[in-house]
Amino acid sequence: MLITVESAAHIAENELRSLVAWLETDRSVGRHVRSVLTSGLPRVPGQQGDGIDILSLVLSSGFSAASLTASIASWRATRPDAPTLAVERADGTRIEVRGAITEETEARLRRLLEDEPTDSSS
Repeated sequence: MLITVESAAHIAENELRSLVAWLETDRSVGRHVRSVLTSGLPRVPGQQGDGIDILSLVLSSGFSAASLTASIASWRATRPDAPTLAVERADGTRIEVRGAITEETEARLRRLLEDEPTDSSS
């Protein structure tokens, strides 16, 4: 399954790189997730690329969505100002995670990652 994570913060690249490092060191997540950092903006010929603002996660089959949800929640808890994240499946189903992650937000994120229908509000 392909999941994309975008940060709305002006320091998106640093935050997304931090999230990648966190996921890679989490034993329950790291071996099941392949991450790729990219820019969502089109490249302009003759100019350097833009900053990183998208994290693509390829999840292996049989991976526990609860583990990824818990890892993302734990990472956000370590951030001085938890960044707003938009998490989206390949089919376009998307949720935004803002502020502290509540039990309801964790459940919605887990459903999204488990490929279950969810609404798009947060």
